[in-house]
Amino acid sequence: MNAKSGRAAVQIPATSIMLDDGEIERRVRLIRPMESHTAPVKMMGETHWTEAERNDFATAWNAEVADVPAFSDSTIHIVAGLLLPIWKRLPNESTRVYRLQTDAGERIIGRRVSPAWAANATTTGAATLAPADAFMALIDGRTILDLTEGLQLRRVRVMGANRIELSGFTEAMRERLRAYGLFHEIISWKLRMFVPTDAAGPVVLERVLGRYPVQRIGEREAA
Repeated sequence: MNAKSGRAAVQIPATSIMLDDGEIERRVRLIRPMESHTAPVKMMGETHWTEAERNDFATAWNAEVADVPAFSDSTIHIVAGLLLPIWKRLPNESTRVYRLQTDAGERIIGRRVSPAWAANATTTGAATLAPADAFMALIDGRTILDLTEGLQLRRVRVMGANRIELSGFTEAMRERLRAYGLFHEIISWKLRMFVPTDAAGPVVLERVLGRYPVQRIGEREAA
């Protein structure tokens, strides 16, 4: 269990890797109700994760499972129609073809693309992305948003959780950003600011983008 947040995770062995200096790094995988991630064994002692009694673990795990909604809504972007002439223009991260049917009965066959690719492909001027779409794109992790005044939004991994980080801010911006709903933490002696990833996230992001519009929509390179 995480002594700070009260979250529960099952720890199992993960595949070890060889580092550049030839050392073998042993790793473990932490499995949670809706996500999992891998961490080096030697770093576990520096985190808040500790072993828990069976009953304490079951209570925390069941509480998290109970909070998971039965259904969730998300937006995906599909390029459909005659794809062969534009196949080379489509992103290379996946060539999987999706077959979908809407609630109205419409059938769609096409390639899934990222929100960043869709926005760049359809814009003729400055980059535009609705706050709700921007939030989903950032949560997905493959999109990087460059804003005016040197700001940048991207998904990062902090303390075993995915967060949306705003970087590039100045001291003069801090109070305004906090008023917009961003929160901050001091990590490794550095102040970092984050957009909430819960239901308040799109609202906070709308305020940020209203003051600092998107200048460029970028994509992370596939690992």
